[in-house]
Amino acid sequence: MVFKFSPNDKGNPPGKLADCEIHFAGNGCLDGLKLIGFGIWERRNGSGRNVTFPARQYSVNGERRSFALLRPVVDASPQERLRDLILHLYSEYEEQTAGAFDGEADIRQISA
Repeated sequence: MVFKFSPNDKGNPPGKLADCEIHFAGNGCLDGLKLIGFGIWERRNGSGRNVTFPARQYSVNGERRSFALLRPVVDASPQERLRDLILHLYSEYEEQTAGAFDGEADIRQISA
């Protein structure tokens, strides 16, 4: 798998640091596909970061709801492992790109 990060250099929405997508590479049936829609956010209280997973919004009787597109089969531990991995790789990405942003769209990839 290859994780690609696109920094949110516009600052909108506030607190969003970057987008992340996962590219599948290898011999499996997902080879050549990508899963988009991960977001890396600064927590509102300022104590750390969070990852949001791909979701689809819809409304029922005028109320906005969200449907998670990547969900655990039985327990949430695989989801937590993926969240931790994305946060770890994003911190590596930040170290690699510190001071290197040249104003263009900066998409880097890190393999896991």
